[in-house]
Amino acid sequence: MSKFPCVIASILAVALLAGCNATAPTASVRLLAPQSSAETNSIEQLTAKVRDSIVVITHYGRDGREDGVGAGFVISRDGLVATSLHVIGEARPIRVQFANGQSADVTEVHATDRKFDLAILRIAKTNLPALRLGDSDLLQQGTAVIALGNPLGLQHSVVQGVVSARREIEGIDMIQLAIPIEPGNSGGPLLDMKGRVHGILTLKSALSPNLGFAMPVNHLKALITRPNPIPMNRWLTLGALNPRDWTPLFGARWSQKAGRIVVDNPGTGFGGRSLCLATKLPPARPFEIAASVRLGDEGGAAGIVFGADGQDRHFAFYPSAGQMRLTRFDGPNVFAWHILKETPCASYKPGEWNHLRVRVDSQKIHCYVNGESVCEIDADEFPGAQVGLAKFRDTHAEFRNFQVGTNLEAAIPVLSAVPEALRARVEKLTANPDAELIEALQPFASAGRILLAERARLLERDAATLRELSARVHCRAVQQDLVSALALPENQIDLAYAALLVAKLDNPDLDPGPARAQLKEMGREISAQLPPGSDGIAKLEALRKYLFIDNGFHGSRSDFYHRANSYLDQVLDDREGLPITLSVVFMELAREIGLQQVVGLPLPGHFMVKYIPTQGTEQIIDVFDGGKTVTLSAAQEAVLAATGEGFRESQLKPATKREIIVRMLHNLQGIAEHDGNSRDVLRYLDVLVALSIDSAADRLLRARMRIQNRDIPGAREDLKWILDHQPDGVDLERVLQLYEAL
Repeated sequence: MSKFPCVIASILAVALLAGCNATAPTASVRLLAPQSSAETNSIEQLTAKVRDSIVVITHYGRDGREDGVGAGFVISRDGLVATSLHVIGEARPIRVQFANGQSADVTEVHATDRKFDLAILRIAKTNLPALRLGDSDLLQQGTAVIALGNPLGLQHSVVQGVVSARREIEGIDMIQLAIPIEPGNSGGPLLDMKGRVHGILTLKSALSPNLGFAMPVNHLKALITRPNPIPMNRWLTLGALNPRDWTPLFGARWSQKAGRIVVDNPGTGFGGRSLCLATKLPPARPFEIAASVRLGDEGGAAGIVFGADGQDRHFAFYPSAGQMRLTRFDGPNVFAWHILKETPCASYKPGEWNHLRVRVDSQKIHCYVNGESVCEIDADEFPGAQVGLAKFRDTHAEFRNFQVGTNLEAAIPVLSAVPEALRARVEKLTANPDAELIEALQPFASAGRILLAERARLLERDAATLRELSARVHCRAVQQDLVSALALPENQIDLAYAALLVAKLDNPDLDPGPARAQLKEMGREISAQLPPGSDGIAKLEALRKYLFIDNGFHGSRSDFYHRANSYLDQVLDDREGLPITLSVVFMELAREIGLQQVVGLPLPGHFMVKYIPTQGTEQIIDVFDGGKTVTLSAAQEAVLAATGEGFRESQLKPATKREIIVRMLHNLQGIAEHDGNSRDVLRYLDVLVALSIDSAADRLLRARMRIQNRDIPGAREDLKWILDHQPDGVDLERVLQLYEAL
């Protein structure tokens, strides 16, 4: 399969979403009929036959207005409808309408797959005419096809074309079509002339009217067999802002993920303006509000709001096109917009997180960026008392650490926290950094990372060295936190926090706090459903129902080896992960509801959990497969299938929390090795060696990776440790030869 050229991929008007794939078949899904029994139809005949199976799918914004429209098609008589994931939006109300004008309520999002941009909806309607699913692997270049959908809102339209080629785009096999596709076609079926679905329309070219792409239907088949159903009441809260905390105004799309607030799409206010106001009011003057913001495009604008009346009137402080603006809005149009101050700002860092702060006292309004004063004006009468966030135009922006208080200056990550002598050493750095400098920066890890990243941008010739040093400073800090977290007695180790530190190795911006709070909130939700005096079995069943039935948590189906499956924060957000990360979620929620007898079961190749009641029978639970209870013989077969080796009783011994974290790190190390990323392999190995100082295997592998990265002193250090300690199972003579050669 040839790689689709980057130039072609870059002209696609709609980008693929990234994410999951596909569990017990739905009996009424119509799979491919025998080849000989299908008859070729004319376009008129085929359109008439399938018309009643095509639907219009509309999703709505929080203000009740139509927010997007696409197509879908019936795949089972009992109410399953297939479409593209981007057609149904995120946490949006959805309506399905048939060709005869009838509509149906969506009762659940039956399955989703972000990687392949697929979704299956269940609707409150039965006895539906389902389309047959073909075998997209057999689809030939030049095959005549038709596409049905709602291009540009023209419902139930049909167009004919041919299969141009099979292309790989961003690692995904897709069907290239010589066919006009427009917005509204997405999610509709691609049919051969025998009425079999071979693809789901997904992408169109921004340059050519007759170039489009469809997702092969075989990806949809995998999703049908392994659904992850989420009831609509849960879907509508997926990523949604808590209405007790926030009130969005003027459209746009405000959501929350991993502790951040994200906004995109233009607002309906003047200049694409949209607000997200905090429900909690600030204290009396003097008070401060602050938040960190990162713009997806520096041509955009987004920042903080204060003095808002809950409608069109407010103050705002934000970056816009390279300048910092302080503005006042007194109404809905341009005539009510007043720029009070506009100034360049040397402390603003394009493309990065920037900390904005406004202090309002009895006399002045003071504005700061990254701790540096930008401007101040006389305090005016405020239209209202509310504070919050704002975005303008078609800006994508992220916010974090929104705060309101009387003095927020202490929370600002300013570069001056790094002593001048250390700053001078960093600025003069031209060669590989020494261990002494890394150690010296440890007390200032957060500020040091910002300083180093800034230096890398200013001096591109030193960028590789500086970015590497920044990563090492960050990773050393996380490594030390992880070692400390796991040094506690077993019953005092916070497993969720340690797992989040593993994710923080790869994501310096990750704040473990929101994910830990999310787990506690999930625990409270489960406990609220339990009758008083519930025993262990009742709690276990409530936990299973909450995770796998009510909230759609599931094992990763297509991108099993994607690193996100090993990051606990993303597993909580996407409800998808590896056996071990899903097991961590399961065990932590069990602890939150007072179910202490759930432990990790470190079976080779497939981590599970075990419920050990004080009385009664133990249960082995496969969290990756919907929390099903498996027999001991089935667990033994899983070990054999994964390793090719026999089962040992020692494998039923519960895993310690340290062993769980080490296994998660080994998973990430293996993925990095597979990807050929030696620097990432080294990062994980550094932590593994710090956690397991007697692991000869990890030290040998680190020596090899250090040689690949031309760190000869580091490689000699690891080899000398092995020669000094002479661990069993190592060819010491070969190690000595390599040591002397280096």
